[in-house]
Amino acid sequence: MVATELRVIYGDTDQMGVVYYANYLRFFEAGRNEFIRAKGLRYRDFEAGYSLRLPVTEATVRYQAPARYDDLLRLETSLEEIRRASATFAYRLVRDDGLLLATGRTVHACIDLGGKIRRLPDELVARLSDGEALEHDGASPGRHGAAGRRED
Repeated sequence: MVATELRVIYGDTDQMGVVYYANYLRFFEAGRNEFIRAKGLRYRDFEAGYSLRLPVTEATVRYQAPARYDDLLRLETSLEEIRRASATFAYRLVRDDGLLLATGRTVHACIDLGGKIRRLPDELVARLSDGEALEHDGASPGRHGAAGRRED
């Protein structure tokens, strides 16, 4: 898990003075970027070095309480699951007083520059998985290879 601090700015809020619902996905992106950086990589280097992309194919947010202008937030980002050609990240957004504001997850496919699904590079799998408690989706334990990667 990698924690990232964020401060809510006016531009994040809507007319009601709370963070606009779609901005939580921007927060998740910032957390995911810092997660990858904390694992010793930069996303732009991954793209350039492997000619691969990790587009979001699924995103969910569960809103618990509103974030407001000038709130100091702690976003906890973790790698939930890694498969042959996809990775799932989980998020917890907490205000500085400890109140849970939102949880979420994003699923990312691994594709080449032409949009074709590709296997995640072993180096990326090893780095992202390092120190993470990966969850498995109920498949038999023997179907998961190194670093919790599901082999089907």
